[in-house]
Amino acid sequence: MRNEEMINTTPELIVICRLNLQRFFETVTTFFLLIPLSNYSSGQVGLADVELSITRVAGNVYMIQRPGGGGNIGVQRGPDGVLLVDSLFAPLTEKVVQAVAQVTDEEVRFLVNTHIHIDHVGGNANLADKGVLIFSHENTRLRFLEEKSHFPRAGGSFVPQQPTAARPPITFNDTLNFHLNGEEVRAFKVPPAHTDGDIFVYFPESDVLHLGDVYRTTSYPIIDVYNGGTLRGTVAAMDVAIDIAGPETKVIPGHGLEVVGRKELIEFRDMILDIQGQVLKLIREGKKLHEVIAAQPTAAYDAEWTDDPGWGPADFIPVVYYQLGGGGRLADR
Repeated sequence: MRNEEMINTTPELIVICRLNLQRFFETVTTFFLLIPLSNYSSGQVGLADVELSITRVAGNVYMIQRPGGGGNIGVQRGPDGVLLVDSLFAPLTEKVVQAVAQVTDEEVRFLVNTHIHIDHVGGNANLADKGVLIFSHENTRLRFLEEKSHFPRAGGSFVPQQPTAARPPITFNDTLNFHLNGEEVRAFKVPPAHTDGDIFVYFPESDVLHLGDVYRTTSYPIIDVYNGGTLRGTVAAMDVAIDIAGPETKVIPGHGLEVVGRKELIEFRDMILDIQGQVLKLIREGKKLHEVIAAQPTAAYDAEWTDDPGWGPADFIPVVYYQLGGGGRLADR
């Protein structure tokens, strides 16, 4: 048999091989970027030299950031104490407290978790030891009880169960209101988007909206199917955010280097809808996943939405494909 006869060069194999090669390099890159995640139990090496910054967003609300804009924390300050939205990684807790001290002498009293991921809840136990009271949606607390936390990056990765002290002692199902520092703070459940425990936190007097990881400026939406995230819920949650946001509303993204406004939310939602429409059209034409990927439905957006090496078209397109019923019945989409 001739060598060329022994080599399968069908379009399907070529596309899959290219995809696998791309995923290989992305996985290797993500592995090195996420070493702190996989080494959580050994102290999350790599975070010791991280410096946090804090900037005023509007009114009484500030944002704490780490380099790269990952896991942005919302901060409300005032005479009643400090409320945090999310807690970053455990090794960064003291730096979070130090950042808060740059803008107020008041102590941190309350913490709201927007979802289960380690870069948003990793500091929970440390803050609980300082007397901070933690709140979350009921679904997020249930995720704390799992033996391991499962994450969507790099084809799926795990970190150990969080300490008991990290679990939010107070949960809610729909809405939770704080009356703190002269304004009402509204935490509320949104449709399952990034995870099934996603909440938004709105500070109406300051007109600041924290969207957790449902919205990010660094990548396509990360729909964490391991933790109940959905494509349909992502679009619906973005609609909720757009309905709330007014012309002056400041929006804190879960990941991103800058505060944005309603215009950017609409652009993000419309990008998702466009890609969804293209993928659905290809599914209805009978295209398989490798053919959908080869059609490059994200091509018009890749330059803007691939700043995060841990989540790109090779990760996003398959999620969209299967969430829309690809490989199964369209009635299931």
